[in-house]
Amino acid sequence: MGTSDVNGKSSSSSSLVKDFLRKCGGVAVIDGGFATELERHGADLNDPLWSAKCLFTDPHLVRAVHLDYLEAGADIILSSSYQATIQGFKAKGYSVEESESLLKRSVEIACEARDVYYNRCRESSSDHSTDGKILKQRPILVAASVGSYGAYLADGSEYSGEYGDAVDLKFLKDFHRRRVQLLADSGADLIAFETVPNKLEAQAFVELLKEEDIKTPAWLAFNSKDGVNVVSGDSLLECAAIGESCEKVLAVGINCTPPRFILDLILSIKPSNTGITDEDFVPYVNKWCEAGASLVGGCCRTTPNTIRAIHQALSGRRTV
Repeated sequence: MGTSDVNGKSSSSSSLVKDFLRKCGGVAVIDGGFATELERHGADLNDPLWSAKCLFTDPHLVRAVHLDYLEAGADIILSSSYQATIQGFKAKGYSVEESESLLKRSVEIACEARDVYYNRCRESSSDHSTDGKILKQRPILVAASVGSYGAYLADGSEYSGEYGDAVDLKFLKDFHRRRVQLLADSGADLIAFETVPNKLEAQAFVELLKEEDIKTPAWLAFNSKDGVNVVSGDSLLECAAIGESCEKVLAVGINCTPPRFILDLILSIKPSNTGITDEDFVPYVNKWCEAGASLVGGCCRTTPNTIRAIHQALSGRRTV
């Protein structure tokens, strides 16, 4: 994914990201696809919870995937909570307390992976080990991933934004409220609202950030299938404006979108922009950064090899 911080923010949250980007040399690399990597490690994700299932069946695999991305050069790793919800865990028979614990555990595992990575860096005699892994002491952020309501439904509606007339702003805020609160207090550095399909859900997320007095900064990533609007048909510019209205939203971006659309989308919402796509998008990366993207990484079906290639493609652009 690629994003740039939203201009005009004067909060300490904005300073956090600006300082992080400065230490990264102006461009930071986000991790890539998670579920497919879990499957490559042997996980069975045939479940409505998808990758969140591994939080209680295979947490060691979750940690291993995080480490793979860190060793591939990722500067930001996202927790395995995209499809993790209290409602979803309760449907599997977990209590509210157990469900909340699993949500917090998703961030804890990512933080543990970061600690393990730093230990490996200290044990390494150079920045790069002989097997090609990138072992370099550098700033790393953990972002708590929050998927859309459609991700919970597991019916593909996060790619259409069609939730039906019964789903209004209050419904979405009530659905997401406790999860957002828990993840904001979990120790994550950022909250990543991913695959937001419409203005309504963007507004719900932004209002929760404001109403719950959440201190953790966030980004909003929308998905598009026509290169102009988000998947629901809502204007991307209007969606970006919703993000820009909240000082806690430090970046607005694009994910789960064909790479050929990313550059124009970045330019259309500049200075707040982003891009995420599949394995063949590495040649686009420098163009996205030239257009203003400052966070670039991967999405569905991308791998640690993709992130390693992005890291290498940006090596000449990064100033440290």
